[in-house]
Order: sequence, then C-alpha cells, then structure tokens
Amino acid sequence: MVKNSKNLLIKFIFLVSIIALVSAFFIEYILGHQPCNLCVLERIPYLLAIIVVLLNYKFIQFEKFFILLLTIIFLAGAALSLYHLGIEQGFIEESLVCDLKSESNLLSKEEILKQLQEKNVSCKDVTFKIFGLSLTSYNILISLLITISAGKFYFNYDKN
Repeated sequence: MVKNSKNLLIKFIFLVSIIALVSAFFIEYILGHQPCNLCVLERIPYLLAIIVVLLNYKFIQFEKFFILLLTIIFLAGAALSLYHLGIEQGFIEESLVCDLKSESNLLSKEEILKQLQEKNVSCKDVTFKIFGLSLTSYNILISLLITISAGKFYFNYDKN
C-alpha cells in the first residue's frame, strides 16, 4: 500500500508539474498575458520536478533521495512565490530580479524604440487572476501541498 502511495505521489507531482507548465505557456502565448521575471523563475521548480521524476524512474534505488530533492525544490518554489506575493501586495519592494531592463548603458535610437515597443511587466502587477487570486497565490498553495506531502513520505520512508 505504501509503495502504491509513493508511486501515486510521484505521478501526482509529475502531472501537476506538466499541467502547471502547460498552463503557464498557454496563458502567456495563447491568451497573451506577459509574465514578469519572477513568474518565469517560478516555473523552474516544475521543470526540475519533471527531470527529478524521470530520473527517479531510471534510478529507482535513489527514490528516497529524489523524494527529498522534490521536497526541497518545492519548498524553494514556495519561498520564491511567497516573496513574489509580498511584492504583489506591496509588503516588499521590487528587487533587481524584477528590474526590467533598466541598464545604465547608452542606447541607440533603434534600441530605445525597440524597448518602448516591448511589453514590460512589473513583478507587482498582476495580469491574470483566477477566482480573484493571482497565479502566484495558486503557486504557493501547490508548492506547499507538494512540499508537505513529499516531506511526509521522506520522513516516513524507512518506517514502511
């Protein structure tokens, strides 16, 4: 039963990661909502999770390590999303990560015109909401759920 639960958890993480990335790309490229720099960084844990899950199926003898790695990856993802939510809500000032192309270099007229035509999104601007919550809020919930679930399996791994 425990083996099935671990397999179910790993498949769940894989499926959630695929859905999260496909949704992000759909919202960006099909619906036309530009992500900010932090939004793009928040995709990294899902990509890493897909890689870790695939490695887990290849190297099953390291399953406990991979579960720990998934826990750490999504804990970092939750921390990044909490930071982003703090910026969205105005509790935290935007950092250099959010600073969009504010270079002090001298630019030519063509480069200035090109930058003016590009859509730059600030990390504090919420461009897409579902049921009144930003995607960052959903990312926090998903990341914490996966962190708690994977952490529970990691700490109970040897008991079963």
